[in-house]
Amino acid sequence: MSETTGTPPFSRFEWMLSLRYLRSRRKEGFISVIAGFSFIGILLGVATLIIVMAVMNGFRHELLEKILGLNGHLLIQPLEAPLTDFEVVAERISKVPGVKLAAPVVEGQALASSPFGSSGVLARGWRGSDLRKLPSIADNLKQGTLEGFDTGQGILIGRRLADQLTLHAGENVTLVAPRGAVTPMGTMPRIKTYKVAGVFEIGMSEYDLGFAFMPLTEAQAYFNRSGDVTAIEVYVDNPDQIDNFRRLVAEAAGRPIFITDWRQRNATFFNALQVERNVMFLILTLIVLVAALNIVSGLIMLVKDKGPDIAIMRTMGASQGSVMRIFLITGASIGVVGTLVGFLAGVVICRNIEVIRQFLSWALSTELFPPTLYFLSRLPAIVDPAETTAVVVMALALSLLATLYPSWRAARLDPVEALRYE
Repeated sequence: MSETTGTPPFSRFEWMLSLRYLRSRRKEGFISVIAGFSFIGILLGVATLIIVMAVMNGFRHELLEKILGLNGHLLIQPLEAPLTDFEVVAERISKVPGVKLAAPVVEGQALASSPFGSSGVLARGWRGSDLRKLPSIADNLKQGTLEGFDTGQGILIGRRLADQLTLHAGENVTLVAPRGAVTPMGTMPRIKTYKVAGVFEIGMSEYDLGFAFMPLTEAQAYFNRSGDVTAIEVYVDNPDQIDNFRRLVAEAAGRPIFITDWRQRNATFFNALQVERNVMFLILTLIVLVAALNIVSGLIMLVKDKGPDIAIMRTMGASQGSVMRIFLITGASIGVVGTLVGFLAGVVICRNIEVIRQFLSWALSTELFPPTLYFLSRLPAIVDPAETTAVVVMALALSLLATLYPSWRAARLDPVEALRYE
């Protein structure tokens, strides 16, 4: 219409007709139903994409934070000779710029038992001074204290292990190690009773159930490692710069060592998370694509139904561009509004995901996302602005592309043919 009457593109006339076509009337009721389903499809697709990606980001962040909070960013193991000089080596490594903690560790498998149950644990010997520098333990003690940890005969256990064994701080737990004293009858298991000095809760079920901490000297005696340690755990300020720290730590150690970083130790786990995240994105994108195809089918039917109206507008002087813009606005309105509502719904749900999970668990009388399967005691969600923007832009682009062919078809409609049989 702009070429004939001078009306500018996207004028009030075009918007009025476009929005009128979106309104349900008896004759076009079925077309309006298709438009409604298209709107709901795009809304659900965008919201689901944002929620799923946020939850996947939350899982990765929480797991990475908890895994690296308890396990060192670098694991130093001895080569050629045992780590009998662990105190000197740890002191040298701790002076490397950016290294927060270099902690000698003794590790061994054991069976923790009480009169009420038993469970396998990974017993780790640490110095009390090092544990106080480890926020994942020092800041998450629910019972007991680290005072006098080095001089006592107490151990720290996780909250889930304490619940399984029905234990509290101050009560006794028995550790059974398969490799104890060597006798003429063979190697006998080592059995010793310790007091529970404290109970910690990291929030990762695998660690809260399967880890126990004991004084380093006690662990050396218990696991027959007199004078040496299993490894040295190194914690740094910036785990992403771990390659640089590998070189500096190797130089500072001053002896043959074997270094494993956090990426190597958890490569399979985090690669699997990344693959799952990518696949979920592709699958959920299909929801938006299907909704966009519904816009195509709905607009094609609308163009066919409005053929005489288009012919009358053309004979009254409306240009092809004006007709195309009318149907472009009609289809794009569905996609734009659906995308914006889906974006708002997704962000709101992400902000309240844990409250929603708890409500659904209560309403359905079942535990959604049990910690024993998903490792975490709460459902995390972190909205990444870049990812969310990409989802919104993708949905808007698909919605816009879906309107091009039906709009072009409406603009190319021949008025004479459209009115011939009317």
